[in-house]
Amino acid sequence: MNYIRKFYYGDIPEDKGGAEISDSKNPPSGGRGADWPLWEVFIRSKQGLDHKHAGSLHAADAQMAIENARDVYTRRMEGESIWVVESKYITASNPEEAGELYDPAKDKIYRHPSFYNLPDEVNLM
Repeated sequence: MNYIRKFYYGDIPEDKGGAEISDSKNPPSGGRGADWPLWEVFIRSKQGLDHKHAGSLHAADAQMAIENARDVYTRRMEGESIWVVESKYITASNPEEAGELYDPAKDKIYRHPSFYNLPDEVNLM
């Protein structure tokens, strides 16, 4: 007889300590998800207007990353929105080159509101 066994995320068959499963939703080589891509998780709290980096996790795809992020980072229903992005798509500046990166902004002093006369009615500037 041919039995069909369904494996959920993170499940490892007991008989082999891992299974060779061809489905992309299931972990390759050992069942622990080590070969899955790394995802960065950003959460927007109910009181906040911006998403903040909450952490990282491994997942097979974006949907799985959102579900795992929900389970790991919003256990107490504190999140309003979840963003996930695969880590390989994030590009960061080099902190050692910060002087060169921000140097052109020093020439633009007109961007500071010190040159403008504001009416008294404007309170929140």
